[in-house]
Amino acid sequence: MKAATLRHAPIWAPDIARDSGPLYMLIADALERDMRTGVLAPGAKLPAHRVLGDALGVDFTTITRAYTEARRRGLIEGRAGQGTFVLPQAPVTAPSRGPDTGAIDMTMNLPPRFENSTVSDLMWSDIAALGGGDAGLETLLQYHVPGGTLSDREVGAGWLSDRIPGVSAHDVLLTSGAQGAIFALFAALVPEGGTILSANLTYPGMITAAEYLRLRTVGLQMDTDGILPDAFEEACRVHPRAVLYINPTLHNPTAITMSLSRRKEILRIAQEHAITIIEDDAYGALVPDAPPPLRVLAPDAVFYIAGLAKCLSPALRVSYLVMPKGHRRQTHDIETAIRATAAVVSSLTAAVAAKWITSGTAARVIQEIRTETRHRHALGLKRLPEVFSHQPEGAFHVWLNLPDNLKRADFQARLGTVGVGVVPSDAFAIGPAPEAVRLSLGAAKGRVELERGLRYIADALHKTPQAKAFVV
Repeated sequence: MKAATLRHAPIWAPDIARDSGPLYMLIADALERDMRTGVLAPGAKLPAHRVLGDALGVDFTTITRAYTEARRRGLIEGRAGQGTFVLPQAPVTAPSRGPDTGAIDMTMNLPPRFENSTVSDLMWSDIAALGGGDAGLETLLQYHVPGGTLSDREVGAGWLSDRIPGVSAHDVLLTSGAQGAIFALFAALVPEGGTILSANLTYPGMITAAEYLRLRTVGLQMDTDGILPDAFEEACRVHPRAVLYINPTLHNPTAITMSLSRRKEILRIAQEHAITIIEDDAYGALVPDAPPPLRVLAPDAVFYIAGLAKCLSPALRVSYLVMPKGHRRQTHDIETAIRATAAVVSSLTAAVAAKWITSGTAARVIQEIRTETRHRHALGLKRLPEVFSHQPEGAFHVWLNLPDNLKRADFQARLGTVGVGVVPSDAFAIGPAPEAVRLSLGAAKGRVELERGLRYIADALHKTPQAKAFVV
C-alpha cells in the first residue's frame, strides 16, 4: 500500500491487485478502509483523477466512478478549484447506545413498507400467476426486443395516460429503470464533452452517468420553487447546445414541486434557446394533484422518464421513456444506446410490472405508499416540527438545512454514534455543497424504528457543543 497519513496525500494509491470486483468499487472500498484505519486522515487531499489513474494503471473514467461512489457514501467532498478531500467519518454501522439501538437506515430513498397484508397478498398472487402453462413460461424466459414489446409499451402508455393524455405505445420505450433511461438519453443526445444543465442539487445517478460519459455538468441555482429562470437563461447563453435534466415533482433531494408558472417559464426559456429537456418524473405517480408534467406542456421538446422503483418497488427496474412528438428519428439512436448498456429489460421484470398495472394491484400499492408516507410525515411533524412543517407530506425524503453553527460532517458523525445513517449534501451537489443532509423516511423498517431515528436526529440537531473546562 502506497499511502500517507499527511493532510496532503498526493501519493495515496491503494493496492487493489489482490481483490476482485469492479475496479471503481475496489478503489472506493480501499478509500473507506484507509480512512477507518487512519491511513488517510480527515482533511487529507486526494490525488487528482489522472494522477491516481496513472498510479493505479486505470483510466480516468474508473477514477471518476470511484470518487463518485465515495462521495455517495459520504466519504469525500469536492471543493471548487481546490480538489477532493477526505471527510470526518461516522461509524454508522456501529451504534454505541446499547442493544436497543440497532442501525437505522435513512440513506436509501425507498418507498416505505406498508402493513396491509391484503395488498401484499395481491402482489404475490399476481407474481405467482405469471407464466401459466409452458407457453407462458417460455415467453418469460426469452429475450425481448430493445425498447420493449408492443404489449409492454401499451401497458406503459395506459399507466401514463392520466399524467400524459393522448400518449400511445408508439411514443413509449421500456428501459432498465430510470437510471437506464438517463444513461441512454445522455449517450444518444449529448456528444462527449457536451454539457448537462441541472439543479445544483440533483439526483446522484444523473451525476454518475454524466461523469462516466465524460460530460460536463453545470449546476443551476434554485429557490423554493425550483430552478431559477435567470440562472437557466444565463446557462443557455453560455452553453447553447446543452441538455437540461429536470426533476420538477418532489425533486430529489429537496422535495420541491415546481409550480405551473415556473414550469412554463423554464419551458419558454428552453424553447427560445432550442434546449432539449429530459424530465425525470420518478415521484409523479405519488402526487396526483401535481402540476402537469413538462412533457404535457411542451410535447415536442421533452423526453419524459417515469420509473417504477420509487412509486411501486425498488425491485421493479422498469421505466417508461416517452419520446417527444416529432423525434421518432432519434428512437433508433436511443434504442441503440439501450442495447449497448442494458440490452433489454428483463422479461420477468417487465411481466411483473405489466401484471401489477393491468390487474389494478399497482394502484392499490401506490395508495398504500401514500398512506404510509403520510403517517411517517406525521411522526416527523411530532419530532421535528420546524423541519417537517415546510415539507410536503407526500414525500418520503426530506431536505434538512443545518443551522449555521453545525457542519454536515459533524452532524453525520454525531448521528453515526447512535447508528443513524443520513446522506450529506455532497452526494447531490454540482459545485459547492451546502450544510445540509437528506433524510429518507422509507428505508426504516417501520414507524417505531423511524420515530427512534427522528428522535436521535432532533437530539443531534439541538445539541450544543459543551464548553471546555477552564484549566490552569
